[in-house]
Amino acid sequence: MKVKTSITLSDTVLTAIDRHAGKGANRSEFIENAVRAYIASLLRKEQNARDLAIINRHAARLNREAKDVLDYQAPL
Repeated sequence: MKVKTSITLSDTVLTAIDRHAGKGANRSEFIENAVRAYIASLLRKEQNARDLAIINRHAARLNREAKDVLDYQAPL
């Protein structure tokens, strides 16, 4: 379902939208795609931050395990 809404954009942003969307393009579709991409980017950043927190919580143990594995490696 689509909901009609109104937004105010600067002339420069509207010009950039028109330039990148191409001739005869649907501005609403372009803006919706841009917002969806931005939201996806925010979700990825949030997930990356959660993943990093988990890694950091377990960093000491992970580093010990990595060192242990490397100790078994044959010298070159």
